[in-house]
Amino acid sequence: MAILPFKSNHEPLAFDLEGRRALVITTSQRTLDTLDPVTGEVLKRGKPTGVYASEMTEPYYVFKDSGLHVDLASIQGGAIPIEAQSLWLPVRTRYDSRFLKDEVARHQAEHSLCIADVDVGDYDILFMAGGWGAAYDLMQSPALNAQISQAYAEGKVLGSVCHGALGFIGAVKPDGSPLVEGVKLTGVTNRQLKALGVTHTPKHPETELRNAGASYEWSHHRITDLFANHIAVDREHGIVSAQNQKGGAEAAEQALAMLARRLSR
Repeated sequence: MAILPFKSNHEPLAFDLEGRRALVITTSQRTLDTLDPVTGEVLKRGKPTGVYASEMTEPYYVFKDSGLHVDLASIQGGAIPIEAQSLWLPVRTRYDSRFLKDEVARHQAEHSLCIADVDVGDYDILFMAGGWGAAYDLMQSPALNAQISQAYAEGKVLGSVCHGALGFIGAVKPDGSPLVEGVKLTGVTNRQLKALGVTHTPKHPETELRNAGASYEWSHHRITDLFANHIAVDREHGIVSAQNQKGGAEAAEQALAMLARRLSR
């Protein structure tokens, strides 16, 4: 099967990080709802949604293949909703296919940890997956805000892909300033959201990152940003991020490289 332009063809490097630990964090939002912009009340229930499969499976296996123990967490804990269309054969990645046959990983996804109950001190890397569901609960979760703030203060490597960057909004640095302020970050562009027809979601990564003072980076494609991708690496702050669904594996690899450099000092 030919690899489509909106599917990653990146082959990550392997690192020897046996004994280290990573946490992949996802949404718990199951429907693509229309919300009241003032009250946040649901005006209309939408179609099923969740995490975009490869944005969870790519970092999961890239970390696992480098010897890390990997856990899955979500905002509410329990079964992680997965965007059904992201598992269709035209866009299904080899990591997705591996996940579908992996009983251990499937069990983890069905019984994910609740982010509020996680001890971030147990992990070397915390990585936030995207998908449309993340627009509804990553930025809005006080528990995730607190956990990412603590992880940053403890010097953990942090990462995200696509809408996962919303998980940085609301987190703060030890001095109380916004975590993203002055940090190189990327996330899905408003142009891509418009092309996909999902502009009614409550939070848009490009808008929120810019508004919070991040040094927002991106790449455009002359046809559609579905074909574009960009990886932002901020070594000073220990944060890596991928613009869209094509970048999960590469962003995870950059997070591993960052961890390996820190351990070699």
